Amino acid sequence: MSPYLAEFLGTLTLVLLGNGVVAAVVLKRSKAEHAGWLVVVIGWGLAVTLAIYAVGQISGAHINPAVTLALAYAGSFSWDLVPGYCLAQLAGAFTGAILVWLHYLPHWPATNDPAGKLAVFSTGPAIRSTFSNLVSEIIGTTVLILGLLTIGANKFTEGLNPLVVGLLIISIGLSLGGTTGFAINPARDLGPRLAHFLLPIRGKGSSDWSYAWIPVVGPVIGGLVGAWLYQLFF
Repeated sequence: MSPYLAEFLGTLTLVLLGNGVVAAVVLKRSKAEHAGWLVVVIGWGLAVTLAIYAVGQISGAHINPAVTLALAYAGSFSWDLVPGYCLAQLAGAFTGAILVWLHYLPHWPATNDPAGKLAVFSTGPAIRSTFSNLVSEIIGTTVLILGLLTIGANKFTEGLNPLVVGLLIISIGLSLGGTTGFAINPARDLGPRLAHFLLPIRGKGSSDWSYAWIPVVGPVIGGLVGAWLYQLFF
C-alpha cells in the first residue's frame, strides 16, 4: 500500500472513531447522549491507537500534519513527502467526517443545537480568547510531539507503542483539552470543518471560520516547538 493511501485511511479511521464518539455524546436520541467529556477523551485515545495499529507499519501513522512537519523539522522524515502526507491526512479527515454524518443521519434533524452539530465536526473554545486559545493549542501539541518522540526513544514490548500513544492522547485531553477541545491536529479540525460547511445538514449554523485558523496554526507551531525542545534537551 502507498504511504499516502495509508495516511488517508489512518486519518479517516481517526476521525470516524474520534468524531463518532463526539456525535454519540452530543446528538439527540443517541444511546450515549450526555455520556460526558471522559467518554469523549477515551474515545479519541482509542481512535488514535486503532489508527496507528491500522497503518503504522506502512506510513508511520503520522495521521496529523503537525506530526509530519515536526518529524521533518527534526530530520527524521523527508521534506519531499510532507505535502503528500498532509494532503492525504486532510482528505482522510474530510472523508471520515462524511462517514460520521452518514452514520448518524437520523440524529441531525432531531438535534436543534447548531453549536452541538458543529462540535461533532470541529473544535471550539470554551471561552473565546484568541491569544489564550492559540496558546492552548500550542501547548497541547508541544506536549504531543515531545510525548511521541520520547515514547519512540523507549523500548516497549512489541506492539504496545500505539497503546502508549493512545494514553498520551487521553492524558492531553483530560489535562489540557478543556479549553479548546484539544484539536492538536490541523487535518482533524480543518477537514471535518470543510465537511460541515458543505454537507446538507438542516439547521447546522455557521462553520465558525473566524476561529478555524487557530486549530491549524496552533498545532503547527506547537509541533515545531516540541521537535525543537526534544532536539535541545534529549
